Amino acid sequence: MTHTDTAAAGPEVTEPELAEPHLRAVLGTAGLAVEYVRAQDNTLFRLDEDGTEIPVVDFAGGYGSVLLGHNRPEIVERATELLASGTPVHAQFSRHPYANRLAAELNRIVHRELGTGEPYFAIFANTGAEAVEAAIKHAEMDRGMRLAALREELAEHTASARAAVAAGTATVTAQALGRAGLDAAAAGGDFEALAAELERHNAEQFARPPLFLSLEGGFHGKLAASVQLTHNEGYRAPFKALAAQARFVPRERPDALKEIYAEERRTVRDVRVVDGRVEVTEREFPAFCAFLVEPIQGEGGIHVLSPEFAAEIQRFCESVDCPVVVDEIQSGMGRTGALLSSSQVGLRGDYYTLAKTLGGGIAKTSVMLVREARYRKEFEIVHSSTFAKDSFSCHIALKVLELLEADGGAAYRRAAERGEALRRMLTSVAEDFPGVVKEVRGRGLMLGMEFHDQSGSASPALRDAAAGGLFGYVLAGHLLHRHNVRTFPTASALNTLRFEPSLLLTDAEIAQLEGGLRDVCAIMRDEAGERLANGPAR
Repeated sequence: MTHTDTAAAGPEVTEPELAEPHLRAVLGTAGLAVEYVRAQDNTLFRLDEDGTEIPVVDFAGGYGSVLLGHNRPEIVERATELLASGTPVHAQFSRHPYANRLAAELNRIVHRELGTGEPYFAIFANTGAEAVEAAIKHAEMDRGMRLAALREELAEHTASARAAVAAGTATVTAQALGRAGLDAAAAGGDFEALAAELERHNAEQFARPPLFLSLEGGFHGKLAASVQLTHNEGYRAPFKALAAQARFVPRERPDALKEIYAEERRTVRDVRVVDGRVEVTEREFPAFCAFLVEPIQGEGGIHVLSPEFAAEIQRFCESVDCPVVVDEIQSGMGRTGALLSSSQVGLRGDYYTLAKTLGGGIAKTSVMLVREARYRKEFEIVHSSTFAKDSFSCHIALKVLELLEADGGAAYRRAAERGEALRRMLTSVAEDFPGVVKEVRGRGLMLGMEFHDQSGSASPALRDAAAGGLFGYVLAGHLLHRHNVRTFPTASALNTLRFEPSLLLTDAEIAQLEGGLRDVCAIMRDEAGERLANGPAR
């Protein structure tokens, strides 16, 4: 397989296709394998056959990475200053005051939105998936240290009871043996038999792997651990043996939490001396390592977590001492009108993960925040990342926060206002095509439009696209080539198109998208798949 590139001032060059050629071919079938040569504000530019720039309105927005716009002038200026000044990108294992300033500024905003003063410690990374990996690693380290403390406490209690029995100040009762699952008569009241059985039972619990909880439809990355917390089985199945497993909780089903707790609850057996008798009690075992939640599911179809279900998750996790990891990688950083989208539904996390817009569309950076009550300082020694916490990305992230917070948070307000304008348009289209559009969902500048299944369409083109799993991509290709609009379906819900533009979105750009959506809706209504564009890849 080869690919032809034409340089600005040089001969045509044919190169072997080695950079993910299969993916490029798949994109080509939907007309999406185009090359963009420039980006500005809410627009990407590609070239037509004679080399003329074609502006394309970008509603994909780097999967939520460019809330402030492509190549935002203030961010480009800051990046230029940093590079020109020789800012140290590689100064690992040294003092990083700019990272501390960034952590402090994030804390200031988080405290304002959550109404708390509890510090959140920051662990920096490069991508959202890495931030999730850091969060689940930290949660397991915390659980492991709690397990070690529990194991030590159980051992101390056993030693104390053993000494009391040996001294004749305590006796082993039939009730204690029965609670341990032993035959009182056969054991003859022997403490060592009791201790051995308790050790056997407890050892089984301590040997169990951590259990993670995640919502159905959730997406938390594709790295070795994070992919197992992503609901899409197509992403998980090839790597199932590599990492921790998860239980997936149905959305908006509080009763499911009770069912899962009943099925997964584990206890250890403790022994204490009370009034001269050895007694066996059950204690809760920390089986649940973490519960990962997206306030708005990005790849799962733009489903918004309700305040009611958020409250149920909070109550459940507090009752079983399970930390909540709030994945704000797509929904956070101002996209819904607040730094933390979760704050708008009343969900408070023990961990937060932020990325994408944190880098202003230029720097590749992310952060995992851990509240003080959960933080383990030992994690700083066993976890690191080569490019994390560098001067360039931290200063860019500080500029991003400065822009978001300027003029009393005008950027947050604009994101909410532009999002409402976009939603009104999407709702209008949905109302005019009720047999085509199933639902409009989302908040702020993170919206989705779900279409009814087209697998039964009389149009072979629509039917085949639906059956082949390319339906949303085919619609995206049509919007690109006929309407110069760029968007994609959500990765795990291909009947849903995503709209995550920048806050620079104009009324004219909304109208341009509306024209495209009305066109594709009419094609589906008329079952006229032959009208779909299948533009040439370039």
